[in-house]
Amino acid sequence: MHVVTLGVPHTISEEWERGLREEGRRHAVECQVQHARGLEELPELLPRGLLVLWDAGGPVQDTLTLCQRLHARRDPVHSHLVVVTPRGPDELDTLEQAGADECLPPPGGRWGARLIALERRLRALEHSALVAPSGNRMRTEATLQALLEFTLAEPGPDFFQVMVRQLAQALGVTCALVGELDGDAVRKLACFNLGDFCELPPYVLAGTPCEITVDQAICHYPDGVAARFPEDTMLREQGLRSYLGAALRDSSGQPIGVLAILHDRPLEARQLDYALINAFAVRAGFELERRRQRDEMERSRDLLQKTLDTVPEPLLVKDRGYRWIAMNSAFCRLVGRPLEELLGMTDRDLLPKAEADASRRQDEQVFTTGQPHEAEDTYTDASGQARVLLSRKTLFTGGGRSLLMVLCRDVTERKRLESQLRLADRMASAGTLATGMAHEINNPLTFVSANLTFLEEQLTGMMVLPEALPEMREVLTETREGVGRIRELVQDLKSFARADDDRVGPVDVHRVVDSALRLMRSALRHRTQVVRAFGEVPLVRGNEARLGQVLVNLLVNALQALPARTADDNRIQVSTWREGPHHVVLQVEDNGQGIPLEIQRRIFEPFFTTKPVGVGTGLGLAICNSIVQGMGGRIEVRSQPGQGTAFQLKLPVDGVMPPQLRGKEAVLPL
Repeated sequence: MHVVTLGVPHTISEEWERGLREEGRRHAVECQVQHARGLEELPELLPRGLLVLWDAGGPVQDTLTLCQRLHARRDPVHSHLVVVTPRGPDELDTLEQAGADECLPPPGGRWGARLIALERRLRALEHSALVAPSGNRMRTEATLQALLEFTLAEPGPDFFQVMVRQLAQALGVTCALVGELDGDAVRKLACFNLGDFCELPPYVLAGTPCEITVDQAICHYPDGVAARFPEDTMLREQGLRSYLGAALRDSSGQPIGVLAILHDRPLEARQLDYALINAFAVRAGFELERRRQRDEMERSRDLLQKTLDTVPEPLLVKDRGYRWIAMNSAFCRLVGRPLEELLGMTDRDLLPKAEADASRRQDEQVFTTGQPHEAEDTYTDASGQARVLLSRKTLFTGGGRSLLMVLCRDVTERKRLESQLRLADRMASAGTLATGMAHEINNPLTFVSANLTFLEEQLTGMMVLPEALPEMREVLTETREGVGRIRELVQDLKSFARADDDRVGPVDVHRVVDSALRLMRSALRHRTQVVRAFGEVPLVRGNEARLGQVLVNLLVNALQALPARTADDNRIQVSTWREGPHHVVLQVEDNGQGIPLEIQRRIFEPFFTTKPVGVGTGLGLAICNSIVQGMGGRIEVRSQPGQGTAFQLKLPVDGVMPPQLRGKEAVLPL
């Protein structure tokens, strides 16, 4: 016979074990004694035979807990639990309610007689099992069949309802239930009672057989379960007498729920029954963990979506396959489609092929290099309006994979306002140039008018004298030059004030400088010398009219910075040179008063000005900075108070050389 011994707090002595073996041999019962220092050394299902719990008389709660756990692990029909304890009658009753079959004072009395009685009972049970009616075997076969069908079935929304119904019907028990642990309580997932599904409110775990089940893998009370757990009112109200339960555990082994069958009659169970109920519990635990993970993913996805929706700008997340896996409501409004329809799309599903291919090249560049990418593109929104979007693409890692976040900013209105400001600035500059331009046009217009009067007088006669022809030809040449000068000035002013041309292409910076100097000729020649220092430079990529606007602004600022002295003492130099393979530098330098360092930090701020009220708007340099950046360049300033100022425009090379490179330095005759 198998004998398991366990002591609280110490193991049973070797002297007691020798006495037990001698008692057994005297009564022809061979004892196989297994010592255990704690429950962790024992299997989940204890072997049949004698269980001896040796109580040294310490805290009664320790002994009660150990007794309950031993009882939950054993087969009550095929085992006998004896507690050897010195306690009084009241505590002995408590121990018996906790699962003890018998309580004895030390050293335990006549063990031989108990061994004989237990041996006879076990043999009788084995004999009854051999001659048991086929109904009991059919119950086991039905349970096995139910388990097989249930295991192979796909989990559906009514998974737990199907499980408890099959268990209750296959085993022929009153009730089968499965619940999820929720803190110190159990929340019902499904309950099949008296042949129908029923509602079961959440109940406190403490004081119920389910509490023991959670601590032990298997818990079995063949009879009297209501008396053992008087706090569990459901047992008493339903008239339930027996209980068999198994804990549901997650993949880490932590308890997450309980599966139990209950009956209004005694319920015997064998090792196979324990294995079957445990198999159902394993399957149910797997499904419960899967649902928990699914719910957690849905909560996380919902939280992520709400977080994304707080971002006012359109936001999109792409995976490595360029699929749209997340976006916010602002992006959905931009494209005019619901979230459910957009998820899983790619750029090619929505954009024209050329735009989609360009976007994919940008994406691949970010995925490959890890460097962010910014671009400004025109997109037609859901209402058919063209929108200007500034997008920034950034690489990040989420869930162990590389993802791309695209944050868009609608700059359509800003672009419109910037265009209006640039136009207003050009008009203001044109107003500044108006007086000088009128004088520049009036000079050639005067001699053109005089020449035309002379020609009219010469042609009023019947014939032209031969000796007058050379003079008339000279007058015509002068007139043609004057008209050309007027046409050139008008063309320069027209190009400068053009409002609707933002096209970008190759630009000859020297031609832009010449045009700007012609426009400023009248204002410059009475105040300063103008020096051109042109290097051999290629064409730059930009907009000729916008670059001319920047240059006129810088020339006006340089002129206003010059002190009141003779023109020979003042100097403005316009220089060009190539800086590396990718940039051309255009510099406007004066020998004026210079700019203090504290002002240099703010000169590109909109509306910042040090000029008197009514002189300038404070937008000139801010607009210049915006124009140069829009062409892919940058503007820098170098200045020392009292030593003058130099503004440098660093512009990107277009890659196409002008027909004739011009490289010279000369004082411009004004």
